[in-house]
Amino acid sequence: MTTSPLDRAADSFAAELARQRTGRGLSKKQLATLMGFDPSYVSHVEGRRHRPTEDFARRAEAVLEASGAIWQRFREYDELRHARSERSHREPPMPGQWLPPGTGLIVERELATLTHRDDAYRCVIRRELYNAGTEPVTRYLVRVAVDRYPNDPGRSNRHHREHPLTFAELQLQAYREDAGEREAMHWRAKHDRDAFKELWLLFENGGRRFPLYPGDRATIEYAYCVGQDKWGPWFQRAVRLPTRQMAVRLDLPAALDPQVWGAETSLSAEEGPLRTPVIRSDDGDRAIFDWATDDPPLNARYRMQWRFRGRPEAEPENAGRIRPSDRMQGIGIVQRGSDLLRQPGRPFDLPREEQVAREVVDRLSAVLLRLDELHPFSKGVGVAAPQLGIGRAAAVVRPPDRSTEPVVLLNPRVVDASPDTDEQYEGCLSFFDHRGLVPRPLRLDVEHARFDGGRIITSFEFGMARLVAHEIDHLEGRLYVDRMAPGVPLVPIEEYRETGHPWRY
Repeated sequence: MTTSPLDRAADSFAAELARQRTGRGLSKKQLATLMGFDPSYVSHVEGRRHRPTEDFARRAEAVLEASGAIWQRFREYDELRHARSERSHREPPMPGQWLPPGTGLIVERELATLTHRDDAYRCVIRRELYNAGTEPVTRYLVRVAVDRYPNDPGRSNRHHREHPLTFAELQLQAYREDAGEREAMHWRAKHDRDAFKELWLLFENGGRRFPLYPGDRATIEYAYCVGQDKWGPWFQRAVRLPTRQMAVRLDLPAALDPQVWGAETSLSAEEGPLRTPVIRSDDGDRAIFDWATDDPPLNARYRMQWRFRGRPEAEPENAGRIRPSDRMQGIGIVQRGSDLLRQPGRPFDLPREEQVAREVVDRLSAVLLRLDELHPFSKGVGVAAPQLGIGRAAAVVRPPDRSTEPVVLLNPRVVDASPDTDEQYEGCLSFFDHRGLVPRPLRLDVEHARFDGGRIITSFEFGMARLVAHEIDHLEGRLYVDRMAPGVPLVPIEEYRETGHPWRY
């Protein structure tokens, strides 16, 4: 039977997805977890039983860092499907923005405005949404995070513990606009922490419900206030849904002589400057700073920062203090910010490079011994070759139980992972001034090499699974902060209360 061009394009997408997935050493379950999809859906797409959607393609491209290959295959499929699709009776999407059914919720435009006035910041977020999925949308997740002293985490955490952000002070208001009508949206709290709030905006108020149905558009707008005693000089936007256009406006007092700059990060790149400039304009006694970008990649983060040159800055409380990271750097541990930590480790050719592999493992083992002089590692500890400036695929992990020999990982590859996960605080020798809350699978099956070239599969559970996953991330050019949920703050080691205690399971 002759296949159509559309079928061939879908097959091409599925083949590219499978190639990129296996090239990264990921199972379908692991890929699904990273993308936020059910494992069966990934299997159906690769098995050609489900056609790809834009949301799926964007997430796969971001997670697998496929250099545009997956996205290109989707665009080829998308164009063919668009060419043969019938015009809808609903209001058509904007030119060049056709979306296939099943894509999910799309942010067509976002404008975030932050105004500093009367010793407070007022934030207004306006999003134009389109439901390209097959189910009605009944709620929308919103995150609010503050950090009064972003360059001094210890001081900031102490400040927010003593002066926590509250839902009451936010005075949050939300609305849905549709066809000229404006409906108030109720909200429900999801997470409540000193410097971090997460809540659901509900497409309802009182007894009235107004879901966003498939094929429909609506604009939501929400606003909240935070005093300048809690809001630091930064404003971050994170791309959590496929987004067509994102814009940020800062409205600051001109009398304070503001200087504004920005940075962006993504799953595939370290922090760098914004790719498009911030434009300043003056309006009376106000300094307006505008920035925008089109088609931002999924999971990208854009951070605007500023300082008021007309206001003196206080001396940091920890000036001159020796940090834990300084001690780690003193024994040769490469610190966060170095390009070496973002480069995947090169596999060993075993057994031909057996002697080289043994020398690398010996260096890693020697560092583990020296670490005992610097810190009590009650949860276990590991070190990967890139952390010593060695770009090879080797790591050594010492379990919490010191009676057990350290595990040597050569050319490791995760072949399966438990769908059950938990969140616990992790530290990193290359970022030792802080701890971060990181989700990890409770079981990990890892294929790794012996010095003689043979390969074995070892199953790790609970704390060891977390330690091994952390080190394998290093060998793939990742840090644990890449896996933290957007907006969740780091905890400085001075404020961390679990040092000396094992993880709890």
